[in-house]
Amino acid sequence: MDAKPNFTERKYFVILLFVTSLFLLWGIAMSLGDTLNKHFQNVLHITKARSAYVQLSLFGAYAVMGIPAGLFMKKFGYKWGVLLGLCLYAVGAFLFVPASNAESFGFFRFALFVLACGLATLETVAHPFVAALGDQRTSDQRINFSQFFNGLGGIIGPVVGGFFILKADQEHSNDLVAVRNLYLIIGTVIAMVAVLFSFVKVPALSDPHVVALDSYAVGGGEHVPKKLFRQKHFVFAAIAQLFNVAAQGGTWAYFINYGHEIMGLSSEKASYFFSLSMLMMVFGRLIGTLLMRYIIAPNKLLWIFAVCNIVMCLIVAQNLGPVSFIALIMINFFFSIMFPTIFSLGLKDLGKSTEQASSFIVMGVVGGGLFPFLMGWVADYNVATAYYLPIICYIVIFLFGFLYPRLNRSAIS
Repeated sequence: MDAKPNFTERKYFVILLFVTSLFLLWGIAMSLGDTLNKHFQNVLHITKARSAYVQLSLFGAYAVMGIPAGLFMKKFGYKWGVLLGLCLYAVGAFLFVPASNAESFGFFRFALFVLACGLATLETVAHPFVAALGDQRTSDQRINFSQFFNGLGGIIGPVVGGFFILKADQEHSNDLVAVRNLYLIIGTVIAMVAVLFSFVKVPALSDPHVVALDSYAVGGGEHVPKKLFRQKHFVFAAIAQLFNVAAQGGTWAYFINYGHEIMGLSSEKASYFFSLSMLMMVFGRLIGTLLMRYIIAPNKLLWIFAVCNIVMCLIVAQNLGPVSFIALIMINFFFSIMFPTIFSLGLKDLGKSTEQASSFIVMGVVGGGLFPFLMGWVADYNVATAYYLPIICYIVIFLFGFLYPRLNRSAIS
């Protein structure tokens, strides 16, 4: 009987912690964007549907940058991929200064797009990077561990946004000065992180998803995209990730609206409850990681949590007062393990094509830029009713998890 594989190796410990910090940084940026969504509705006087351009700018960048980031990483390695991502992140944050001065929603969208190109690059690099830092059999656990800190960043983002941007009694709560100052600070911090990372020595890493002599691993001399698209588990993972992030984007985009319009909370207080929901995501990821390590296969936990979120969305849409609001908060608990688990399951047994496969799966994040428009059109009439729509997404995720052993015949269920 094989010994239980280690979480990681001692020689990788420091680099794992540093790369994990990247998950924290883009978690802050993504959840802070949902705070901007509500602020732009207030200050720039735009509809909920039009405010979804915030999500389109953030998530749409993934569709544009996913493949180039993967190719860049393949040519120049993990370290330069991280540096490129950090630089784009910083530049996008600094662009908030002229965008605020111009009071232009279009300029803000461009700044967010540049920033999100950096996030897409970091995400494309960081997931296979973390997966490479140890045994393939524990790659799910390492990615979920790192995503724990992504959730922590998600908690920090709404708190920062609520306090500095949405605070009702703040001097600049009705203009864009606070937005400008906040992103100037963020850009400075990210630039400093990039400088520090430039001095980090990244060890030579072997691909953890290479399965020697595995007839299902992608190999040979065929054109890589053709080989990839013959891998059913990869194709379904890319589709599932599209719907997964679609559900995330829509749920998060209108959380503060739900708290304000349905529950009667101020935008600031609603943002703090949004932060609480992100805390639930951290708990869910921690519990999910432990369950996957000791009790249940990742694909099984994935489809169970998908069913739970179908139930949560039904309760939210019924507008049952505090019960529905609690269900809205709990969506993030069950959502917690979905992104990293879909990502890791989709990358298994792809051999040397793993890095390019990572790019395609990251491109699925564009779903988070498109779905909020659909929810926004409904939310302009009734925010609660809009939460019926993510049920479609969770059905797709359920099918991926449930059918995974058939999709990847080398998977152990």
